[in-house]
Amino acid sequence: MLRDVCRTVEHVDTDASGVLHFTRYASLLESAVLENLESLGVGVTRLAEQGMDLAVAELRMKYVAPARFADQVRVTTRVERVGGASCQITGDLHRVAPETLLASGTLVLCVVDTAAGTASPLPAELRRALRERSASDD
Repeated sequence: MLRDVCRTVEHVDTDASGVLHFTRYASLLESAVLENLESLGVGVTRLAEQGMDLAVAELRMKYVAPARFADQVRVTTRVERVGGASCQITGDLHRVAPETLLASGTLVLCVVDTAAGTASPLPAELRRALRERSASDD
């Protein structure tokens, strides 16, 4: 499991009634994943040094309850699958108080060679870091 990331819902991310816009749930999930990868030393900064970038190949979200302006949101992420060319990370977004599931999502990530613009195998250090935190390996 990766570490939890907490954020406060900002006014700019809400609609006129103060509800978090539906696109922001996916953004919070992606940000939590990227923050975790950076803290492990295998994130987009390290990939860029190797001429690569991380790309979202697939995104699925299930919305359960609305987050509102000023809510504290905790994002819990799990590595579900690590393959040679992609990985799948799932996450749950909860309101901190009162504890409420807001949304669940799945990201399938792959690596792109920035010069060629083509898919590339996951670098060994990225695969290793993800597998060490994986719920199950492929």
